Amino acid sequence: MKRIRLGAIALGSVAALGLGLAAPSIAAPEAGTTVPTFQEFKASTLYDVDKQYIVNGDEPVSTTGDLRAYYDRMVHGSEEAMENGLVVNTVGGVQDKWSLSQVGNLTYCVSTKFGSRYTDVVNAMAAGAALWEGASNRINYVHVSSQDGSCTTRNNNVLFSVEPVQTTQYIARAFFPSTSKRSRNVLVDDSIWTAGSWTPANIMGHELGHTLGFRHEHTRPEAGTCFEDNNWVPLTPYDSASIMHYPQCNGTSNNLSMTSTDRQGAAAAYPPA
Repeated sequence: MKRIRLGAIALGSVAALGLGLAAPSIAAPEAGTTVPTFQEFKASTLYDVDKQYIVNGDEPVSTTGDLRAYYDRMVHGSEEAMENGLVVNTVGGVQDKWSLSQVGNLTYCVSTKFGSRYTDVVNAMAAGAALWEGASNRINYVHVSSQDGSCTTRNNNVLFSVEPVQTTQYIARAFFPSTSKRSRNVLVDDSIWTAGSWTPANIMGHELGHTLGFRHEHTRPEAGTCFEDNNWVPLTPYDSASIMHYPQCNGTSNNLSMTSTDRQGAAAAYPPA
């Protein structure tokens, strides 16, 4: 974890093997130091090719106003941290997840612009989706292949798109259920095929965890590093081996595989029928 200190706030960028590289997160203030201005924080934040800010490694923030709200929460928000959970994102204190009817029909397309890797991405998405579908029969991802030729966020025939990106800043990144349609996509870089023990299926499983509303497990205090914010609620006990836990943030999994605790959390968020 590379950390750059700007006064009271640590702007951290996840290490090179991370799902995200240069997305700052803000750590707790230190006594006797100066908080960086919002402009300093904004300048250090990755502005994605998809015209979104990326925080916490692989989580998009759509507008400058949203980035300011994120900054304000980090500087002025609660210093209390929850102590339990595979954690689900919250917006305004409300759990950020799909309705039970919508989570059973999570439609997506896979862009044909992946070229020779198109089938590989289709298979990785299916395998990543199966991890969560196996945890709760409420969850169902549906690949609408007829839309793959026009697979962008502007395609209203699917809930989200899976598109290629060329970047050195992350392997893949996703979105939360509360994300607006114009920003609802999963972007995948070619480095997904050369990520060592992190299989494409598990990487896509991690990103699809975000699409279900799940946060990085390492934002919890037990991780001891890589704190992001307190906008989450617990679903299970802390799991250092979680698929949602970066290994380089004191995680104990070397392959980003799904755990039984992950499955319990998914079933808690989306109770099986």
